[in-house]
Amino acid sequence: MKLYIKYMVSLRCKMFVKDELLKLGLHPVSIDLGMVEIQDDFTDEQIEAFGENLKIGGLELLDDKKNILVEKIKNVIIEMIHFSNKLPKVNDSDFISEKLGYDYTYLSNTFSEVKGITIQQYIIQNKIERVKELLLYDELTLTEIAWKLEYSSVAHLSNQFKKITGLTPTYFKELKNKREKNLENL
Repeated sequence: MKLYIKYMVSLRCKMFVKDELLKLGLHPVSIDLGMVEIQDDFTDEQIEAFGENLKIGGLELLDDKKNILVEKIKNVIIEMIHFSNKLPKVNDSDFISEKLGYDYTYLSNTFSEVKGITIQQYIIQNKIERVKELLLYDELTLTEIAWKLEYSSVAHLSNQFKKITGLTPTYFKELKNKREKNLENL
């Protein structure tokens, strides 16, 4: 049986979910972002306890079909932007549609209905979070980051970054450096 979990977006979440299942005597067959498959039969009490334990860890067991689909969409986007080395060469809409096996219009309408934003807005938010992360690592130039995240230009990335955060990428990076210097002076 497959169970769907909201806010499960990292390897740490996957480890937490596995630990909680094992504590209840349940053995997962597979654990992916937002989903776990269990081989055992389980009782309603075990599932209820699992759901409560997930809440303690900041996660949530899903049972509504629309919410499950939205979580699947979010997980595809998170995996695409945060965990792959290079974004797919096809349109985001084609990639998501192909990955989930649904018409993009249906996915888009469902996502907007549940989340109140479009899939494209969610993608942009995640790309900007990834840009912030890469800027903080200080391993890539802004040009390299723009190329890695498939921006048409550094100017496009910078404009989108400022629109979302209110800061330029350069100023964001300077804030990090100022903070580090302030911490050193403590």
